Amino acid sequence: MFSICRPPGHHAGINFYGGYCYFNNAALAAEILKSQGLVAILDIDYHHGNGTQDIFYLRNDVLYISIHADPNYEYPYYSGGRDETGDGDGVGFNVNYPLSSGTDYETYKPIVEVCVDTIRKMNVKSIIVSFGADTAKGDPICTFELVPENYVDIGRQLKSLNIPTLVLQEGGYSNNEILGPVAESFLKGLLY
Repeated sequence: MFSICRPPGHHAGINFYGGYCYFNNAALAAEILKSQGLVAILDIDYHHGNGTQDIFYLRNDVLYISIHADPNYEYPYYSGGRDETGDGDGVGFNVNYPLSSGTDYETYKPIVEVCVDTIRKMNVKSIIVSFGADTAKGDPICTFELVPENYVDIGRQLKSLNIPTLVLQEGGYSNNEILGPVAESFLKGLLY
């Protein structure tokens, strides 16, 4: 299932909001799905989902994995470092992959492969993808260099897990010349 959520949600935390986000759609969905077993939230938006991390940081019923722009140069600036791995019961259930400006798919793809392998090894029962089309080359406020064909591959990798998957639209600030082809390519890989 693909849900076009507006406003997006991954910057909304337990007691704060930001980045246009007021309700954390992925967290709400995870609360429902966790009754069926471990849920993974794979956040592939350009910006770190500081709100999602905040909600699940102390918990071991939701695995949060984020691939995003390094917070040393990009919003939210204070959250999303590799050393943020969870706390208390949540240790090991929070994984961050901050990347440098100009990241292309040659750098991005191996990280997606590691994320998919982690999800597989942890016996996750369902996946929520916080999908950001703002990782695409040409997005007006972001600096990654992914092209539509790359999203077909990301979708295929997730499909290979063969578990229920919910995709929630997060960021993406370009016109339809980028947004449409990126979303279509991702869904093509995920569904076919």
